[in-house]
Amino acid sequence: MTRIKCCGMTRVDDALLAARLGADAIGLVFTARSPRRLDLQQAKLIRQALPPFVATVALFMDDDAALVHAVIDMVQPELLQFHGQESDAWCMQFGRRYLKAIAMGEGEAALSRLHDYPHAAGLLLDGHGLGEAGGSGRAFDWSRMPEGLTQPLILAGGLNPGNVADAIRIARPWAVDVASGIEASPGIKDAAKMAAFIAAVRQVPL
Repeated sequence: MTRIKCCGMTRVDDALLAARLGADAIGLVFTARSPRRLDLQQAKLIRQALPPFVATVALFMDDDAALVHAVIDMVQPELLQFHGQESDAWCMQFGRRYLKAIAMGEGEAALSRLHDYPHAAGLLLDGHGLGEAGGSGRAFDWSRMPEGLTQPLILAGGLNPGNVADAIRIARPWAVDVASGIEASPGIKDAAKMAAFIAAVRQVPL
């Protein structure tokens, strides 16, 4: 079964709906570079409202270590996710499992970065360019999904209810990650799009 992360949550009701619909994880964005950024108090409310077995992932992009520590202390996410130029050693310093986003929009050069994060729990392949924030809604060529890596691969970038089934069939990822594809506006989720997206993923046989 392909796992699902619904990212860029800013409202408790949206996060709870994602959980009820069958999402495996929700993403909370803390970098100032994102329009989906939320404050620590709201993030804590979302985290506390979630039912068991729905993971919380905290997203950063070249942010100060102090912010990461503050989020860990107050929100207690299960996973950290880094979208910038952070090194493997930098990501490891927090003592939490982490995901590292790879900017596949960079082209062939992005493929060499796949081996730079041996301690990452998984690699998130996104469609944005190097140095750009995630949640751009841009896809990359799914046939370029690499093979032979030991870490689980998470497919992101430009996914929506209409294309996610084809994306899974082509890329065969461990999980898919969606933000803009289930939104009415940045950070505000559309219930119908979210339901359609999760249903489309669940209909693809492995």
